[in-house]
Amino acid sequence: MEIKIYKPEYKKDWDAFVDCSRNGTFLHYRNFIEYHGDRFDDYSLMFYIDGDLVALIPGHIIDKVYHSHQGLTYGGLIMSPQTTASNILRIFEYLTVTLRHQGIKQIVYKAIPHIYHLLPSEEDLYALFCYNAVLSVRNISSTILLPNDLRYSDSRKNGLKKAEKNKLKVLESDDLSGFWKILTDNLNNKYDKTPVHSLVEISYLKEKFPDNIHLFVAVAPDNEILGGCLVFEMKNVVHAQYTAASDEGKSMGTIDLLIDHIIRTYSHKTYFDYGISTENNGLYLNESLIYQKEGFGARGTVYDTYTINL
Repeated sequence: MEIKIYKPEYKKDWDAFVDCSRNGTFLHYRNFIEYHGDRFDDYSLMFYIDGDLVALIPGHIIDKVYHSHQGLTYGGLIMSPQTTASNILRIFEYLTVTLRHQGIKQIVYKAIPHIYHLLPSEEDLYALFCYNAVLSVRNISSTILLPNDLRYSDSRKNGLKKAEKNKLKVLESDDLSGFWKILTDNLNNKYDKTPVHSLVEISYLKEKFPDNIHLFVAVAPDNEILGGCLVFEMKNVVHAQYTAASDEGKSMGTIDLLIDHIIRTYSHKTYFDYGISTENNGLYLNESLIYQKEGFGARGTVYDTYTINL
């Protein structure tokens, strides 16, 4: 076993491994990981067995805690199709010993949800169990299995009828600033929060990943933007990263129209992931939010975080 700390000269090898992995997404490419490099002191690791690269883990260290990775929705071990369960156990053995010798007190591990796996990839969950990891955070997201027949609730059907009556239409757009104003106003007024990504950051990411990040907007007959949905497109999943509408747009069925359009546009994918509806490390469920998502037929996928005390 050999563990290398990621360095810029390994970028090509890192990205090539992610591209051919069985559970990595574009969030694990170096250009995505490093967009907020000023906030995290990167300590990503590359694992080799007999000279072959078998796994990666994006991470950083804060106050003697190894995080994988606070800047990502999910981190965890990225594995190749050839990586075996015994390989992952060896990786956890070397990882825990190495970090303990460096004075690290904990590992905080964000597992990659199964919907993003191209092949079954839960060997890390088994290894976490073997190393006495504790489930410390569990958020619930709402996911639609896209090959299934769409069965909307009456509320969602009524929303679509409103949008049709108001002659709204959905377009793919590059007007991030117009949508970001609606999104920011929504989050400020409702939750006293701001988007995870600033307009500058999301513009940078969209420029770097034009095939993966798409903005859909709903417009009135006069082309006024009433709302939008920014999606992250993966190989088998389309994920709603941000969804928002103006007060006027909400009353006109904007959100229902947007989500219906995205579901139908990406019907060739395996999953549509509508996003998390929990707060306070998963302990609070926003029932009105998840009710709206479940009205499209979405059901639960968990996003888990585990802690290993060293």
